[in-house]
Amino acid sequence: MSTSRQAAIPAIETSPGIWGMWLLVLTEAALFGALLLSYIYERSNADIWPPAGVEPPKLLLPLIMTVLLLGSSVTMLGAERAIRTGRVNRMKLALAASVALAAGFLGLQAYEYSRETMSLGDSVYSSLFFTITGLHGLHVAIAVLMGAWLVLRAVLGHFSRDRHLAIRVVSLYWHFVDVVWIAILGVLYVLPHVW
Repeated sequence: MSTSRQAAIPAIETSPGIWGMWLLVLTEAALFGALLLSYIYERSNADIWPPAGVEPPKLLLPLIMTVLLLGSSVTMLGAERAIRTGRVNRMKLALAASVALAAGFLGLQAYEYSRETMSLGDSVYSSLFFTITGLHGLHVAIAVLMGAWLVLRAVLGHFSRDRHLAIRVVSLYWHFVDVVWIAILGVLYVLPHVW
């Protein structure tokens, strides 16, 4: 690659941190893909799904959760754009909003779990439901912790227009977690109502 071409590629996009996060995201995507395909496989082999005595999941709460999670992605994008243009205070607010929205998602997931009448070991359906949603919830919790760490670093003045790789890396993970939720919403919450 020529020297002029190398100079045209932003260093932040070719950093080991970005490549490392892409590898993590691809690995985690394979894990969630395998779990969702397991759910679909089990569904295709079952006469009744969810099993007798278990109602299909309600849609209102997951849709509210979706709004919160997608909203957190929008504010995370806002944080990235703000720091790229040197608007540090706007970036701090956007990061804090992302953390708050994702924490709200986790709160609603805990509420959803508290109202469930089935438990993890009741059936293949319940095992897959709790495994998939629980694993995703763990990923959201990790995103919240990483976001809180970014907020702390932002308050301490660690980021600028030219120095914000950590925000880009966490943002990549954040958006991945949100995209996975859309797949979970479709397969675990909507599919039982239509198939």
